[in-house]
Amino acid sequence: MAEISESYRKGYGDGYRLGICRAVEQRVPLPQPRFRDMKILYVLQGFHAIDQGVSEALRSLVRECIVVEAPNMLKMAEKERPDLVFVMNGLHVFPENHLEDVGKIREIGIPTAVWFVDDPYFTEDTARMCTGYDIVFTHELGCVPFYREHGASRVHYLPLAVNTNMFKPQRPGPEHLYDICFIGNAFWNRVAIFDEMAPFLADKSVLIAGGFWERLTQTEKLSRSLHMGFIPPEDTVNYYNGAKIVINIHRPDEYGQDNRNIHQVRAKSINPRTYEINACGTLQITDVREDTNLHYRPGYDIVTFGSVTELQEKISYYLEHEDERLKIAWRGLWTTRKEHTFVSRMKELLELV
Repeated sequence: MAEISESYRKGYGDGYRLGICRAVEQRVPLPQPRFRDMKILYVLQGFHAIDQGVSEALRSLVRECIVVEAPNMLKMAEKERPDLVFVMNGLHVFPENHLEDVGKIREIGIPTAVWFVDDPYFTEDTARMCTGYDIVFTHELGCVPFYREHGASRVHYLPLAVNTNMFKPQRPGPEHLYDICFIGNAFWNRVAIFDEMAPFLADKSVLIAGGFWERLTQTEKLSRSLHMGFIPPEDTVNYYNGAKIVINIHRPDEYGQDNRNIHQVRAKSINPRTYEINACGTLQITDVREDTNLHYRPGYDIVTFGSVTELQEKISYYLEHEDERLKIAWRGLWTTRKEHTFVSRMKELLELV
């Protein structure tokens, strides 16, 4: 009987959370598309969660959006003659000589724009790239003056957003249920936090997933919580939905082993995970970036921490106070769907263009 009672309680709790999330989704006033008589060539960065969100948003806002991979952008630009070639990030999957293609596109009179969404972690690369485009967008506040100082004439701060067709409330499977969840690579600041928290987490239901977690020194205490390796976005959504609390710790900005931030631009802006966690209707506890308060209200639709002690105290508090935890999570879902979708961001981008 005890097992049945516990299963009933968990099932009821999950259904209650999901029911309110569905009500929020139905009632939140989503941004209305604003049609622009434009043809845009969108150049993929190779990360599905963002590429899908941006391309679907653009298709709802302009006459035509053509999606291409980087090696084909010059050929397609010459063929289609779009009103704008919009490059996502210009890093990682892009050929070394892709700026030559961008230059040829500009020579035939087609405007170009890039949105750097990995700032400021690759300034060794983006500093030389920023003048190759007519317009530069960056999600990082600290990079706006940086690109202007390096010769880019039109630079705009454009925060990241979330693909709400992917990151959304849904019913997780039993294998995704945890009290506490963290998904991300083991950058050294994250390692330090989880090493310090190991005794606190040892007796709790915890998932720590991502690459490089062999860097931990407290692996013995946390071994049952560790999932080594990449978690695809589709599974990430399930884990976010199955957790009572999701922790978000931003990547460090120092130049070194994990970053190419040779110009040492200080990171001021929140990461995409901030929006993605809140879009799943789960309580998020995050460290603070300078622009956090521009997008969320700590204590209202997100929870923040400034030390390991404070993080542990807030985890304990919100695990014990379910009503407060759910209310903040639902408010975070509302704010995210109302203000931080890719439709909202692409409307802003098109107005700036």
